[in-house]
Parts: sequence; structure tokens; C-alpha cells
Amino acid sequence: MEIQPIVVGYDGSPGARTALRWALDEAARTGAPVHPTYAFEPFGASAPLAPAPLLWPDDTARKEIAEMLDAAVAAAAASHPTVAVRAGTVDGPPSVRLQELSRQAGLVVLGSRGHDGFTGLLVGSTAVSVTAHAHCPVVVVRGDAGPDGGHVVAGVDGSACSVLALGYAFAQAAARDVPLHVVRAWRPPATGATPAPFDPDAVGALERAELRELLVGWQDGYPRVRVTSEVVADAPGRTLIDATRHAALVVVGSRGRGGFRGLLMGSVSQQLLHHSHCPVAVVRELPGGDATDNL
Repeated sequence: MEIQPIVVGYDGSPGARTALRWALDEAARTGAPVHPTYAFEPFGASAPLAPAPLLWPDDTARKEIAEMLDAAVAAAAASHPTVAVRAGTVDGPPSVRLQELSRQAGLVVLGSRGHDGFTGLLVGSTAVSVTAHAHCPVVVVRGDAGPDGGHVVAGVDGSACSVLALGYAFAQAAARDVPLHVVRAWRPPATGATPAPFDPDAVGALERAELRELLVGWQDGYPRVRVTSEVVADAPGRTLIDATRHAALVVVGSRGRGGFRGLLMGSVSQQLLHHSHCPVAVVRELPGGDATDNL
């Protein structure tokens, strides 16, 4: 069976170069080819009564981008000679084209900041759109690529998305031969809004029991992965950010319930994507069409 490629949103920025290095390391573990991809967007000014036609980059701009991609491929060949790398360009909005490319990809990798074709990757709509709609896992590489040999963190709440994310986290931990730390957060009621009767110890015990039950099948499937877990009564965003210290990767679903509800559309995703201490993997669908929409 052919291994699906790792698609990297690449524009030559420092963030994109870090993302490409992460993708190359991942490919060296999995044998997947890597496809650095640049998106050409049309440009043009418009006025309410006289919209200007959209203009595409000219031949000079395309030649410059081709040279940039050639340089990236040459550098990849020098640093990761066993990885097959093929760069390319696409025309259109990066978020749309990356979503399309994700249908034939095993993984999409993005940098935390970009320019040109990937402007405002995290502060704009591209990362949210791609992670919310991609047909394969998406990794957003923040800062450096995370510590070598660091453990994998999974944020779970029992939702369909988090179950897919947990499976991906187990696979990543197994491939890297590192431990997996599973985190489940539940938010206590606000002061003055506590329903009666409310027993935080009982709630915590129930959350821990549900997490143990969720982990049983996965631990049987990955007996060599050393697993630790914790249930935290705290804000999920802060909990996950704290858990990423010294981690190599944190894995979450694209949407959740309970402590991780609205992961991509609310504050949790923004906190994690902006403040995680390691790369962030968001899983909505696995290669081959296993999507949470169908679970």
C-alpha cells in the first residue's frame, strides 16, 4: 500500500522552514514522501462600484518561488537524504487548497507564522479553517520543533474527535518510542453557581473512571507504549498548555465536549495554538476517510 505524503504549507518563512524540518523528521520515521507546497493567491484592489480584476503573480514571481522551493528541496536532501521530497505550487487561497490536498495526504504540516501565501497563519483564518476541515491530521509547529525524545500529550474528553486523537497519539508515541501522557480536564462550577448537592470528589472519581475505561482498549493495542494519565479540575486551555512543557507533541481532536467543547472555535484552541510549548496536532479525520462526522 502506497504511503500517503506529508504536505507542508511552505513559503520560505522561518516558521515554514521549522515546519518542513519537523515534517522531514516525521517522514524519516514513517517512510512518507514530503511535499512542500506554495500557494499563489490572486491580488488586486477593489472599490464598491468598480471592482478591479484579480491579478495572478507574473512569471518573475513564479520563477522566484520556484527557486525558493528548489533551495528547500536541496537543503532537505542534504539533511534527510533518505526522504523523498517533491515541491510544488498551487493557485488559490491557502486554506482552500490545503484542505483539497489533505484528501490525498497522510498529514498536513503548517508553521506557526508565515508570509506571502500563508500570511497570518494562526492569527487569521488559515489554521482554524484547515484544522477544522482537513481530511487528515494537521500539525502546527510552534517555535522550535519540540525536544528530541520528549513525550506525547493527548487531550481527551470522550468525544468522537478525542477518540480519534487518542488513537493518533498512541501511534505517534509508539513510532517515537516515547511515553504518552493523557489529560482529561473538567471545569468546576463558578463560585456561587455550584448546584446543590455538588461533590467535586465524586465528579473527579467519575471522570477518572471514564478515562480508565477509554484507555483500556488502546493500551491493549499498544502494549509497548508507557501511559500515564491525569484528570484535572481546571480550565482546559491552561491545563493543556501546562501539560505541553517538555513534550514533543500535543494531540487534540478538532471539536469536543465537556472541558474541551468548541476546541477550534473557542478560547481553548487559540490558547493552545498560540501558547503551546510544542507542536500541536489536530485530528478531525484520519487518512482513509475515518471522520468524526460519521461517528
